[in-house]
Amino acid sequence: MDLQFWIWLAVIVITFIVRAKKKNEQAQEPQTPSRRPTQPDFPESTERPVTFEELLREIQAAKNPKPVSIPQKPTPQKSYEVVDYDDDLEEEYKEPKRIDYDVNRDDKVYEIYEQSKKQAFLRPSLEETMKLEDTNVTYSKFDEYKQSVVKRADLGDYVKDMKDPQGLKKAFVMSEILKRRF
Repeated sequence: MDLQFWIWLAVIVITFIVRAKKKNEQAQEPQTPSRRPTQPDFPESTERPVTFEELLREIQAAKNPKPVSIPQKPTPQKSYEVVDYDDDLEEEYKEPKRIDYDVNRDDKVYEIYEQSKKQAFLRPSLEETMKLEDTNVTYSKFDEYKQSVVKRADLGDYVKDMKDPQGLKKAFVMSEILKRRF
């Protein structure tokens, strides 16, 4: 926990201890004979007890004391010369000038666009101009990945190995190697 919590807790405990001592001192004082027996046993002071909020405000005020203002000599204000650097600047934005502006220039652009749209329907499309015979469909670049045909051992080779004692040893060793243990 942070230090502030422990400080608050210590202040509250100290205030309770001080209140208990005051209460004991008031109880030890001799009682006045003018007291009526019908009155309840309350202290004779008319002050109301301090609430928790008031206690907190008092603690916070003690924690953050107001700084004492020390009268200081007034310092003379320095005067600075103000220079406006914007006076000598030219106008930042200038309207671009068209020297040879053609009023009908935009109309010409739209006419060219419309003509090209009309001519597009008269020209043959890519599908019409492309012939399948002209397309190279050989995929020789994939030849490197073709698997070569592996010659399988004939059954006769296995029979020869079984008749030969050395071949039988080889077969036993191979079976032990290839056997699954688990």
